[in-house]
Amino acid sequence: MQHANEWARKMATSTNAGEQIGFIGLGLMGHGIARNIVDKGYPLTFLGRKNRGPAEDMIARGAIEVSTAAEVAARSTVIFICVTGSRQVEDVVRGAGGLKDTLKPGSVVVDCSTSDPVSTMALAAELVALDVTLVDAPLSRTPKEAWEGTLDTMVGASDAMFARLKPVLDTWAGRVVHVGQTGDGHRMKLLNNFLSLGYAALYSEALALAGKVGISPARFDSVIRNGRMDCGFYQTFMRWTLEGDRDAHKFSLANAVKDLTYLESMADSVGMVNPLGNAAKNSFAGAVAAGGAELYVPMLATHVGRINGVDLTPPEKT
Repeated sequence: MQHANEWARKMATSTNAGEQIGFIGLGLMGHGIARNIVDKGYPLTFLGRKNRGPAEDMIARGAIEVSTAAEVAARSTVIFICVTGSRQVEDVVRGAGGLKDTLKPGSVVVDCSTSDPVSTMALAAELVALDVTLVDAPLSRTPKEAWEGTLDTMVGASDAMFARLKPVLDTWAGRVVHVGQTGDGHRMKLLNNFLSLGYAALYSEALALAGKVGISPARFDSVIRNGRMDCGFYQTFMRWTLEGDRDAHKFSLANAVKDLTYLESMADSVGMVNPLGNAAKNSFAGAVAAGGAELYVPMLATHVGRINGVDLTPPEKT
């Protein structure tokens, strides 16, 4: 771990020393986000992790590593959390050695995870009592855009808090949309993922049915691509089936089930039936139950094909 004096020196020399940034979650998305924050002049303290590659890269860029979330909070005015979901966010905030132990009055916690809005609002109420604001800023796009600093984010925050955070968000997002108050970012993210994952379930079933009636993926694609049903998500999704590009959309089937379960919870909280959301969830849940939890979203097509006697295994990537 780097010494606190080095952290203090970084604060003093930074061109953006007005905010001291903390970061928890150097995963596929978080590493790129944190890299852009520190490369663009903000002092950054991050929570170390067992995967040493991202941590060593961040240290080389001038970030400071610490061993607990509480240490991150003690050194920061704005703390970003980029983890799997609500259970992990709750542990970071409330757990032993968590943020709540040392958060400074007036500081901000920004949850970039895809979380359950019910949990988000409960955490926000707890933090308000400490004079700390919770902002939700979930992400859209892929690790490639995270590294390039061109992610999309949908932000739930007051106008004043959004204005405070916007310069930091601009370091890693190409499109920053203020969608409403705290909780609205996560609500909108679930709606966004309902659309994308719903498309994925539809594409997978359509490709399997096409195969059953003798239409190959290439012939299917020749009609859809550049037509009215084409879109950027379709093109990314099809890179697995057509080209064998396993990294086309690095979002796991397990995370898809999690997000659609959160969508169901959100619908339940307002007394709405959501049969299409549940159908999409069950499509992914079947693949996860068959051992595909760590596969990525476009690979759902291969699973749906397999259980229907259709070989949608893509060609080996050359």
